[in-house]
Amino acid sequence: MKTDTHPDYREVVFHDLSCDFKFITRSTIATRETIDFEGKQYPLVKIEVSAESHPFFTGKHKIVDTAGRVEKFRQKFGSVGSKTSVANG
Repeated sequence: MKTDTHPDYREVVFHDLSCDFKFITRSTIATRETIDFEGKQYPLVKIEVSAESHPFFTGKHKIVDTAGRVEKFRQKFGSVGSKTSVANG
């Protein structure tokens, strides 16, 4: 086998900056910063969104009412806004 062909696969701390959540996982990502976490020093990767802060996983996501948007558009622009005929039914 060839040597030095695989990247350095090691434990890394990912820090979600939006909610100050940190977790350890293994990765090959290159980092410049390190952090002391649970008594040991790890490479640090700062991220904006994780499962801890993403609206889909936290249950705080917004449901979009597309039918209401279409009706609002039709009320505002009527037949002028669309070049296709709309079937009234």
